[in-house]
Amino acid sequence: MNMRAPQLSFEPADELAALCKASGDPLRLNVLRALSNDSFGVLELAQIFATGQSGMSHHLKVLAQAGLVATRREGNAIFYRRALAQGDRLGGALHAALLGEVDELELPVDVQVRIGEVHGQRAAASQDFFARMAANFQAQQDLIAGLPQYRDSVLALLDALGFAEQATALEVGPGDGGFLPELARRFARVTALDNSPAMLELASLRCNKESLDNVELKLADALHDEYPAADCVVLNMVLHHFAAPAEALKQLAVRVKAGGSLLITELCSHNQSWARQACGDLWLGFEQDDLARWALAAGLTPGESLYVGLRNGFQIQVRHFAKPQFHQNGPITSSRAGSNGALTHR
Repeated sequence: MNMRAPQLSFEPADELAALCKASGDPLRLNVLRALSNDSFGVLELAQIFATGQSGMSHHLKVLAQAGLVATRREGNAIFYRRALAQGDRLGGALHAALLGEVDELELPVDVQVRIGEVHGQRAAASQDFFARMAANFQAQQDLIAGLPQYRDSVLALLDALGFAEQATALEVGPGDGGFLPELARRFARVTALDNSPAMLELASLRCNKESLDNVELKLADALHDEYPAADCVVLNMVLHHFAAPAEALKQLAVRVKAGGSLLITELCSHNQSWARQACGDLWLGFEQDDLARWALAAGLTPGESLYVGLRNGFQIQVRHFAKPQFHQNGPITSSRAGSNGALTHR
């Protein structure tokens, strides 16, 4: 009489096996590499890796089941990102080691080209929006978070940093220039960059109206064109318009002088997808931890934060990131970047 062997359970081993299985495919490893500092939808990943949507969906399912990727829903779209390794969990050390090895990979040239194409498509959509909607810029902004709703919070953070009299500032994406008078009063020289001629014209009208003779406006790509570094770089409601926010933050960190500061005003993560069409947003806000993680990867140190709740259900985060300055004993953080959390509110 044949006896059926009992079904043995190896649940811990099953988890490790799923991790090993997920990493045992070259395409999946390259997907993890592509997601190192970015997030993509399944259609974008299918385009990047020149494969069918169904096939890419299968690979992403395997990666998700192994805990190697996480998902974030933005309206009707689902974006995939790399999941962080949890060192205190089973497989955490293996997960971390795998990502470390993956980051040493060089993506195939054609894949890099197609990633650039996806970023280009995102950027073109953003530029087209601002070219069309410049005349209604303020009305569109007010649908979610206009400058009056966060100006005082940004100024409180800015003034607490105590910049020197001759310090310089750079504002990326000044919009209609509404914040430039505040910067002009606090800094010896202010540079404002925008890649939209229509928006820069609005900022120019503001500067002329208020006689801001220490403000220079430049039509430029903030990530690729050459321009001087500044003691304070400001982005007010701009990061969600960048095609690759983590990479953008890394590039902008280079424009901050040693001992200087990067100030970012952004929406916290939300799920109101109408903001894409109404305000040209590429991203529906950001998780607070993501901004901090990206800043650390860019060589910046998280400082004070302010949080402003809005009646329409959105929440604004005003974040300060300091760039270390160096002396003979090694890197130190600027004395302006306090760490006592006195300005942190919810």
